[in-house]
Amino acid sequence: MASGFSSVDLPPGFRFHPTDEELITHYLSPKVLDSSFCATAIGEVDLNKVEPWDLPWKAKMGEKEWYFFCIRDRKYPTGLRTNRATDSGYWKATGKDKEIFKVKIPVGMKKTLVFYRGRAPRGEKTNWVMHEYRLEGNNSIPTSAKNEWVICRVFKKSSGDNNQTGFTVAEDSHDTGMGYEDQEFPVISAGPVDLDCLWNYSI
Repeated sequence: MASGFSSVDLPPGFRFHPTDEELITHYLSPKVLDSSFCATAIGEVDLNKVEPWDLPWKAKMGEKEWYFFCIRDRKYPTGLRTNRATDSGYWKATGKDKEIFKVKIPVGMKKTLVFYRGRAPRGEKTNWVMHEYRLEGNNSIPTSAKNEWVICRVFKKSSGDNNQTGFTVAEDSHDTGMGYEDQEFPVISAGPVDLDCLWNYSI
């Protein structure tokens, strides 16, 4: 595991709430370099085999948002397009990818996707949203490895939060107190949790 991490039993109220740059630097980069790398708060899942509403039960922890390491499933063996279809629907990219910086140096990209039920182009839009993080920029990681692993952050928007763009400020700022459906999802805890990237806490 990356240096600077200490594990303790956290009291109720702590949340895993990393910034975009922390996800890239402390979690995705080590995973790309070593596929056996594990994180206390991030599980592994095949998004093509799991519907979004089933993901909360496969997460290691989280109440309103859930994080996963995922291997990109190429639509074609020699192409770059990613297969994002499940049995019930598909994930569709929306808007432009956002560049992620560390000290003004680009280290990754964030893609926003929305889940649609059915098949394109007549799919029905849902409130399930995913942020997909991938490595980018100049570094020593081979391009082939860079394109394999991504981190996905999945959450469900509240029906009342739709606007012209379809997204709220809360979603981009990782404000877990707003913009979510008031539903009962499993509160999952994995025991010892890394202190780095834990915010929004109360005791």
